[in-house]
Amino acid sequence: MTAQSLRRIKSIAWKEFIQIKRDPRSLGLALAIPIFLLLIFGYGLSLDIDKVPTIVWNQDASSELSRDFMLNFKNSKYFKIIGYTDNYRQIEQMINAGEVMMALIIPKDFSHYLESGKTAPLQLIVDGSDANTATIAMGYVRTVVSNYNVNLLSSTFASRGLPRPQTVDARSRIWFNMGLTSTWFIVPGVIAMIIMIIASLLTSICIAREWERGTMEQLISTPVKAPELVIGKFIPYFTIGFFDLIVGVIMAKFLFGVPFRGSYLLLFFLSSLFLTGALAQGILISVVARTQLMASQLATLTTMLPTVLLSGFIYPIFNMPQFIQVVTYLIPARYYIVVLREIFLKGGTITVLWDETLFLFLFALIMFGIAVKRFKKKVA
Repeated sequence: MTAQSLRRIKSIAWKEFIQIKRDPRSLGLALAIPIFLLLIFGYGLSLDIDKVPTIVWNQDASSELSRDFMLNFKNSKYFKIIGYTDNYRQIEQMINAGEVMMALIIPKDFSHYLESGKTAPLQLIVDGSDANTATIAMGYVRTVVSNYNVNLLSSTFASRGLPRPQTVDARSRIWFNMGLTSTWFIVPGVIAMIIMIIASLLTSICIAREWERGTMEQLISTPVKAPELVIGKFIPYFTIGFFDLIVGVIMAKFLFGVPFRGSYLLLFFLSSLFLTGALAQGILISVVARTQLMASQLATLTTMLPTVLLSGFIYPIFNMPQFIQVVTYLIPARYYIVVLREIFLKGGTITVLWDETLFLFLFALIMFGIAVKRFKKKVA
């Protein structure tokens, strides 16, 4: 690349910086939306399910055993006792109205069953309209009942002077996210989504705007070559995207408390590869669709939906149908989300992230090459 070529690239980049400065909407889109999305997803989206609204009908309320049993639910952070009732009609009304999600019905002979050595029944009514939450809530109930059974069995043997029965004691040790905080899992994925969407959307809209206004024809008439024009357009938005990345990392660490255990240098290097590919994809979209409306629609369709649905951002890939799992290998955000979570939570190194590094490099190289090749210095 000659000195003259570098001067032309510098001129195009400087012209684009001035254009961005004069367009507060684009600048606001680039700077405000990432912060807004991080706040919305970081605080609003949570995979932690607790305080399940519950109503109780204790038909054996006079029994001390039933009251002790209910204390296990009252003292659990996973349940929130909304109220008590003495009929099924109120249970039905409250579940239908969405006021409670679950109802516990303790039969009137609950204590009699336990004192006579029999298995005591317990009725559980769950709103199954949200299948995932209902399944988790029923799992919480089974855990509480299981713990109660173990304690009850131990106390029964102790009262009779018998040795404590042998039981299995599973002691879990959780690595990397000891508190199972879903925010630590979500926020790195949000950063990947922001980089992908903002980068491709900015370049596609801003270049498409030049086609609409007719200023692109003026650039085409200059001695600037197509690769120089693409690189010059690329530099300002790379700067903005990198700034958004730094803001995202700072918010993740200091606002949401996500631990950072890896290398900042490795993170920024791999992020640069991903950002380069995303920006080149936006330039390619602007070449295909020369209107802002079409460019924004294509950018959303090709970035936001795949990133949210097929990258493992929220839904685990191993739980998807086999055909969809194969498709996810073509989604760049899949690899970048792995990079972010590995570096943030596990302190991953380049040896662990070699496959992801190779794919992100190929993504940046292929997208940039196609964008340069498709960008012709022609009006039509």
